[in-house]
Amino acid sequence: MKKLIGFLFIINLYAAFPSWYYKIKNIKQQKKAFCEILLPLIQKENQQILKLRKKIINIFNDPYFLLNPKKVEFLAKIAKTYKIKDITNKEEFLKKIDTIPPSLALAQAAIESGWGKSRFVKIANNLFGHWEYSNKGIKPKSKYEHIEINYSIKIFPSIEASIKTYMRNLNRNPAYKEFRELRYQYKKENKKFTGLIAASALKNYSQLKEEYVKILKKVIKSNHLEKFDK
Repeated sequence: MKKLIGFLFIINLYAAFPSWYYKIKNIKQQKKAFCEILLPLIQKENQQILKLRKKIINIFNDPYFLLNPKKVEFLAKIAKTYKIKDITNKEEFLKKIDTIPPSLALAQAAIESGWGKSRFVKIANNLFGHWEYSNKGIKPKSKYEHIEINYSIKIFPSIEASIKTYMRNLNRNPAYKEFRELRYQYKKENKKFTGLIAASALKNYSQLKEEYVKILKKVIKSNHLEKFDK
């Protein structure tokens, strides 16, 4: 137990939001600061995804890539990460390796973390409510004594790691296939894929289902987050 407390203390030293953030009393100013802190990190991760996507496209542009052991090995590694069964399926790679609208990421972070004020952000850098089924995370408190919770809240070494996991989760989890198909269709038609459009395909992100989609859209609209998708 002492080791866990010590570990959480170390994690807290590198928590997502600086101490000055929590001293902001004005809600509007705090939300603005929330976006200013997270947006560069979201954009940075999106750039990493674009870099990988470009590399994948370049490999598939080579008609003889299957004769190149290094290229095949690279594709196999990425396929394992993104749960792609056929390394020759270019379409599947492009569906799964693509960016997340910043407005969507900001809105989901705001909802799941209470605009960064959740205790799970403060002690575990967990912005998006990620679970894990092990004893390595933080056990959430149950509202009901007779109900046993069989999951824990995942601890991240940094807020960047939390964002990376969130994006990878949307890009490879079978639950978000509808989201990826919709994004791919918009890209094929050269249409802008915004957070509001993406939100419609994320009912599986929460047990609230359709109600969650409504909440997500409301957060994007009421806080004018779509401007960050430009």
